[in-house]
Amino acid sequence: MLIKRIRFLRNALLARRQMVVDVLHPSRANVSKDEIRDRLATLYKTEKDAVSVFGFRTQFGGGKSTGFALIYDSVDDLKKFEPAYRLVRIGQATKVEKASRQQRKQRKNRDKKTRGTGKKVSKRNKE
Repeated sequence: MLIKRIRFLRNALLARRQMVVDVLHPSRANVSKDEIRDRLATLYKTEKDAVSVFGFRTQFGGGKSTGFALIYDSVDDLKKFEPAYRLVRIGQATKVEKASRQQRKQRKNRDKKTRGTGKKVSKRNKE
């Protein structure tokens, strides 16, 4: 596996280095993002938890994948600026479970049926 960076940018406002990455893997079908994070962490002398990779697409015919890599100055910066869903993917956060779509619709329709002062009481009970 060989990693080549294509476009490199130092983003001081977001405390990170960002780049488009080409991964050459001629003998393999694909390479895991975890493995790419490991390799980038060693190349840029940082910890693996401060590296985020995403958006990888394998070229038709295999052997080469292209995606994005963000290398933050620290793990705290990663947690501050990365979106929650990507933090969940790399194990830095837990997914927040919310009510299902059907439950939200049922609650909406139940609330439509209450009228007058009962509506205020039912909203207070929910909070």
